[in-house]
Amino acid sequence: MEFLEQDFLGNSLGQWGIALAWALGGIVLGKLIYLWISKRMRRMAAKSASQLDDLIVDKVEQPLALAMVLFGFWFGYDHLHFGAEADEFMEHVFSIAVALDVTWMAARLVDSLFGNLLTNAGEKSDSTMIAQLAPILRKTSRSTVWALGIIMAMNNAGYDVAALLAGVGIGGLALGLAAKDFVANIFGGITVFVDKPFVVGDRVQVAGVDGIVVEIGIRSTRINTLAGRLVTIPNHKFTDSVVENVSAEPTRKIRLELGLTYDTSPEQVEEALAILREIVEKHVGTKDDTIIWFSGFGDFALNISAIYYVVKEADVCLTPGAVNIEVLRRFNSAGLNFAFPTHTLIHEGTPK
Repeated sequence: MEFLEQDFLGNSLGQWGIALAWALGGIVLGKLIYLWISKRMRRMAAKSASQLDDLIVDKVEQPLALAMVLFGFWFGYDHLHFGAEADEFMEHVFSIAVALDVTWMAARLVDSLFGNLLTNAGEKSDSTMIAQLAPILRKTSRSTVWALGIIMAMNNAGYDVAALLAGVGIGGLALGLAAKDFVANIFGGITVFVDKPFVVGDRVQVAGVDGIVVEIGIRSTRINTLAGRLVTIPNHKFTDSVVENVSAEPTRKIRLELGLTYDTSPEQVEEALAILREIVEKHVGTKDDTIIWFSGFGDFALNISAIYYVVKEADVCLTPGAVNIEVLRRFNSAGLNFAFPTHTLIHEGTPK
């Protein structure tokens, strides 16, 4: 017994042994609770028709296990003595740790339950707005829970939260002035969600970027360009710039300019107009609202112009390409020659 009474860092070895036993007991108990919840409780929750109990079991197992570990260390430390100042400091540390663990569990539960609620609401609604708002609302709810948890932890640790919040308010004013672009992006994101100039999946053109919207966030929007690059655009750009929603257009206007050589006869020009009209109007991706005419005499060509519209369901790139290929094929078959710039050089004088 004399061995256990030997002093080590102001405490006997017996006291250290009891503290270690409490700490190890907390770890073992935490592990057992984790295994019990992950196996027994999960099987019980899986038998019910509701998903609510499955979500709760999934989100509380890790924080509860950590709580057992924290209490084991605290009860172990309670058997040791390092002076009033050290004990007060460790009490604050334990209070903060417990508060953060509770906050972690609450944030996991709120995020999971809120996400499940929004998913069910989105499935029942025909609008895509809920699906777009879901990530932002979940992040906001998590941030709110963590902010409240940190305030609670600091209050439990004995800090003057009111004075701290007052200081944060003054500092927040300076921070707000420095982060005006960030605030502008936040309001830009809110504007995008309220006005809905586009939704995820739409093709838009803004600030020189042309592509498909893949994600709308509270601060920025991600667009996958036609070149396959992922571009992140700050949301304030959508309030400061002209946004063209290509997908929202019922049709896309296409203008085609062709030039025939000057040795083309009037009959051949009429034939070219007829061929061009037939090609455009018979294509499945175009609308029956085509204008084709002999537009004039150019510097080196007889000009033919066409305006047609590609429907929303058709590809705005592939459809004109298919029309152009068919024009080339049909014009070549009809003996219609495309013009190109030419120059005639006249040499004067007799060569020596």
